[in-house]
Amino acid sequence: MTENVFFSSVVFAGGGSRCLWQVGFWNEVAPRIDLKPKIIAGVSAGAAMACLIFSGRFQDSFRRFKEVTAQNRRNVYPLNFVRGMPVFPHLAMYRTSILAAIDDTTLATLKQGPEIRILLTRPPAWAGPRLATLVGFLCYTLEKKLWAPVHPQLASRFGFTPEVATVAMCKTPAAVADLLLQSSCTPPFTPVLYRHGRPVLDGGLIDNVPVRLLDGSGGNTLVLLTRCYGPGRIPNVPGRTYVQPSQPIGIYKWDYTTPEGLQEAYDLGRYDGSQFVKDHLPG
Repeated sequence: MTENVFFSSVVFAGGGSRCLWQVGFWNEVAPRIDLKPKIIAGVSAGAAMACLIFSGRFQDSFRRFKEVTAQNRRNVYPLNFVRGMPVFPHLAMYRTSILAAIDDTTLATLKQGPEIRILLTRPPAWAGPRLATLVGFLCYTLEKKLWAPVHPQLASRFGFTPEVATVAMCKTPAAVADLLLQSSCTPPFTPVLYRHGRPVLDGGLIDNVPVRLLDGSGGNTLVLLTRCYGPGRIPNVPGRTYVQPSQPIGIYKWDYTTPEGLQEAYDLGRYDGSQFVKDHLPG
């Protein structure tokens, strides 16, 4: 093995349904290099993928979620507005999938594994939840379109602040589901969610690739992205190895209707993982 194969921490970027690429990559690479990190940093769906990996329940959960998405005809149901029902099915589908995978036994398994740190975003004091949501996602979208940075900064300049929670803090499977949903809170696909009585938004607004959660304690770090970045975009940081998909992942991050797209994202991760192993293992 080459020196940079020994990773003591792994970062799972956000990216919704695209994050299945990370699991495919992990499942191909981890057994081959005996990847056993001490610290995991995750945000949004990336944090959920990390929890599924270390709970040992990914395969069952993946199969079940593909079945559910095959039965879900749309990502938006406009007529539900007049019926007093959720217009977007994502929150219920997301939460149900988490709770189907994580019970008391798997929560205990999670707590025996690496420390899993999860990033949340707190809105600025000057804005209520609705205005903060609008400003936050305008910042995220504008910065992504204009500069496409790996680590966004614009929302922080408008007063959005990070908050870190860990799976170890969760006493029940429902608390894990709450935490993962809070880290993924993206209105209108989800309502504004609250943690300890205060509004919280998707941690990706602060940093969609949350290396900041390592606080310099991560040692050699593997960073699993979910988007393709152009030449010169990925930072060159000693002790940090960024890995990105070899081609754009086809499925939209909030597409909960296309099981084939989920499988394609996972399969691309496995392919890219096999290439990573070839590049980093002798022979």
